[in-house]
Amino acid sequence: MAGSPNASNMVVGLDIGTSKVVAIVGQPTDDGGIEIAGIGSHPSRGMKRGVVINIESTVQSIQRAVEEAELMAGCDIHSVYVGIAGSHISSMNSDGVVAIKEREVTPSDIDRVIDSARARAVSEGQRVLHVLPQEFAIDAQGGIREPLGMSGVRLEAQVHLVTAALNAVQNIEKCVRRCGLDVDAIILEQLASSMAVLTEDERELGVCMVDIGGGTTDMAIFTEGAIRHTAVIPIAGDQVTNDIAMALRTPTQHAEEIKVKYACALTQLAASDEMIKVPSVGDRPSRDLSRQALAEVVEPRYEELFTLVRDELRRSGYEDMVAAGVVLTGGTSRMEGVGELAEEIFHMPVRIACPQNVKGLADVVRNPIYATGVGLLHYALQAARHGQGLESHGGVIAPHKGRNELSRRDIKEDHSALARIKGWFKGNF
Repeated sequence: MAGSPNASNMVVGLDIGTSKVVAIVGQPTDDGGIEIAGIGSHPSRGMKRGVVINIESTVQSIQRAVEEAELMAGCDIHSVYVGIAGSHISSMNSDGVVAIKEREVTPSDIDRVIDSARARAVSEGQRVLHVLPQEFAIDAQGGIREPLGMSGVRLEAQVHLVTAALNAVQNIEKCVRRCGLDVDAIILEQLASSMAVLTEDERELGVCMVDIGGGTTDMAIFTEGAIRHTAVIPIAGDQVTNDIAMALRTPTQHAEEIKVKYACALTQLAASDEMIKVPSVGDRPSRDLSRQALAEVVEPRYEELFTLVRDELRRSGYEDMVAAGVVLTGGTSRMEGVGELAEEIFHMPVRIACPQNVKGLADVVRNPIYATGVGLLHYALQAARHGQGLESHGGVIAPHKGRNELSRRDIKEDHSALARIKGWFKGNF
């Protein structure tokens, strides 16, 4: 991709998760999809349940993931679209109303009515992340999705308002900037994931998307093509790993390996005669355990998680409106038996989803663990298509020029030195 004329179209998604940091570089294809040019992934050390708990460790994880993605894509990354999750995020539905100035709806009328809906009191210490339009009404005629150019005197908007704790957002921005990167936008992770894994039909019919990560489980409910409800549940893959570590008395890193290789979320699917080796703590010998016994540890935690999701779905008031059922994604959804157990608890269709509409490294990214990363690219490119052009971000990345670049650590320590060096190269080559 280096040196290609389309390098300026490239965007970068940065998914800073509890268990891993993923950087994905992509560019739009002619058919509205995304071509993936590079991926970098590194274990996450400084996050807990979607929140930064150690800045230095998070910065290092971001640097490694970004450097890996740069190497694969053959380019320098300057700015990123960042995902955010965590229990500090809250959402509500709001509405606004304005008079239509010219008796015909203009873009400025739409901006004003959305600002009016956004003005709903947001508690101190919160920052508005998204104001997502659901539908509009003109002179009490509702159900309008695109009011531009329509005649009337009064414009109303229903929106979904998403806010996050200001300090959590600032800490994520601080980590990204310490890596010498600009933040193009901070995006709710389940909104990003939904852009990567849901079909248009599912959004129209009504669907509940559940992204099960390492630290949090993120929900997004859509009906009639619009997002209606979002929620974060603080139980996810890390709790499953901890349960295995405690029940089997094995170190956490071994518990994680056992979970990924052998765990099953439904006891009846696991064979009682299939044995696995369980390393012990210290220098004690390993023990043998049946796969079924392991499933008996794992199943109750998934059952608890899905019960909490079902309760949230009921509380939202949309349970009877999600005709397309439940779509599961995220790394923790990949375990055998997860779909079957979810169907037992939700009593509705369940599918496990991978990112769609991707080319390039498609075989690699067609995996639920990359749902948020690919979704961030979809979000970025949709923003570009809607007129918030990539140019306004100062060009996301540039191809390598075959010269010696400073390392990201140097960038972090001295921005001005990098600017001077770049100026010198431009002047001399």
